[in-house]
Amino acid sequence: MINMKKELEEILQGMQKKRILIIGDAIADIYLLGRIARISREAPVLVLEQAEEKIVAGGAANVVNNVATLGGSAEACGIVGTDSAAEGLRAVLAKNGALIDGLLTDKSRPTIAKTRIIAGGRETVSQQIVRVDRESRLPLAPELEDALLKYAEKRIEEGLAGVVLSDYGGAVVTDAVQQRLIKLCREKDIPAIVDSRYSVKRFEGVSYVKQNDSELAAALGRELSDDASIRAAGKELLELLGAEGVLVTRGDKGMTVIERGGKITDIPVRDKSEVFDVSGAGDTCVAAFILAKAAGADSVSAAELANLASGIAVRKQGTATVSAEELREAIVKFA
Repeated sequence: MINMKKELEEILQGMQKKRILIIGDAIADIYLLGRIARISREAPVLVLEQAEEKIVAGGAANVVNNVATLGGSAEACGIVGTDSAAEGLRAVLAKNGALIDGLLTDKSRPTIAKTRIIAGGRETVSQQIVRVDRESRLPLAPELEDALLKYAEKRIEEGLAGVVLSDYGGAVVTDAVQQRLIKLCREKDIPAIVDSRYSVKRFEGVSYVKQNDSELAAALGRELSDDASIRAAGKELLELLGAEGVLVTRGDKGMTVIERGGKITDIPVRDKSEVFDVSGAGDTCVAAFILAKAAGADSVSAAELANLASGIAVRKQGTATVSAEELREAIVKFA
């Protein structure tokens, strides 16, 4: 354990200032907090008095935020609208030192937003009562796709340490975008990881893949009921994509890492404290993993670090970030 502690601390140190490009679907998680005032006379519904509104980075933007708070040099690339959600996202990311020049504006579509209305009374616990999603389903205009590609290619040519393809099913990570960037990362020997919610099988040639167990099951079209089936599915996905490694997150069972060459490693949850919220923990995992790979870590050590970072994130409410100092403290406790 002492050797592992030293190794993880060295990796964390090596992660600092590493340049990581995150391209994908930036989402504004909007929270409207209100107090229950009365029942409406118009319909049998609650009337809320809005007390607060806050915007939190979600989706690819949450990966950007976590790369930044973990000490990396985060560079965002994606599409936003001309609305207050876009302004809020840019402000949140810039506050943590992320480069936001690559968040291009599309006047024809809104920023992807998930608005959660949270309500409570004086003597009741606040809870979410409804979520309203806003997103354009139109394909990305060719000129914007080209602009995204040119921006990302320029950043890669200038020398990145890692690339994240964060695909939440939006318009950004098109086939042309992912194919060109994966090819370029291969040519430049830059580690790239994809986290795709609905269509991971199209990312052939990517270096690393992150999936949770339910996403992996959906991708392969079958139930994964035990350890053996998850390992077999991870190996199948790795071979299908020609990847170097597949990282499967498994909730309270930790993670499983499948590597090219046949090595499979199960990593248990290291801290079994109370879990408050799993929102965004996968984004934290991806951010920590790619930073560790950028620092030269092997896949198992990178996954160990990502596991610790995710364990911190799930003990926070809402979509949360993890700092380098928090991760350092977790390494000390782990050892």
